Amino acid sequence: MLVRIDTTGYDPAGQGDRHALELPWEMLGWGGLGEAGVDWGVGGYMCEGVEGWNMSDERTPDGTVENTPGRGERPEADGIEPAAPEEFGLVQVWWGSGKGKTTATLGMGMRAAGHGHRVHVLQFMKGGASSVEPVRGEYNAIAALPGMSYENLGHYGWHGMADGSDEEGHEAQARAGLERAHELLAAASAADLGESIPLDAPPEDGVHMLILDEILYAADRDLISTDDILELLESKPDALELVLSGSHAEPTYLQEAADLITNVRKEKHPIDAGQRARRGTEF
Repeated sequence: MLVRIDTTGYDPAGQGDRHALELPWEMLGWGGLGEAGVDWGVGGYMCEGVEGWNMSDERTPDGTVENTPGRGERPEADGIEPAAPEEFGLVQVWWGSGKGKTTATLGMGMRAAGHGHRVHVLQFMKGGASSVEPVRGEYNAIAALPGMSYENLGHYGWHGMADGSDEEGHEAQARAGLERAHELLAAASAADLGESIPLDAPPEDGVHMLILDEILYAADRDLISTDDILELLESKPDALELVLSGSHAEPTYLQEAADLITNVRKEKHPIDAGQRARRGTEF
């Protein structure tokens, strides 16, 4: 398949105003154009600064491309109706020292809910602290989004901090969260995840995506064990998308069981300069 890239007016290297490239699809990719001996134009599929880009193996007699993605139309939001996912069933792991693990998983849950899939979030560890209000912003947003729900089984404060919370309380809440996760997996196993689920159905009727937020922190801090998490994965129904997040320590025990592992790495964080958690960005 040939890919035609319109580069009219785009000439950052001063090699002349070339108007188009036609390259085999196999040559494209980040840096792929440079490998083809063309380093003056664009790198990758999205051609920054280029007036138009087209991908197709079908052309009309006048040379225009028939299969331009979206055909130049701007997408518009549709109403959310219950729908079954086409390809759910993976295990995702989000860990690392950087900010954004919960943010990323909740964003993905929002995307799934926007397609009419039933999503539930079970949150470990986070139960509020002196710098965090009782209601986090994500709870309000989830409550307003059809098809997405949440529950929190975290203890007040944060484990290991001098905030007045006790070890036994944190462990009891984490164990309760683990038991609840097993209940939700059993409910998903009993449901037909190949079919749509009513958007207002309780999670006990099954969900298409289950997000266990901060569960990896609970294991990292020995409130539950790594074997506990592996047992959860063994009971996952094939069609359920299961998402695990948390922990600054690499969860090597999940290397074989997980389909996707993302390390959210910190390069710089304002907390290191004394900035407290901010409403609207951290909670």
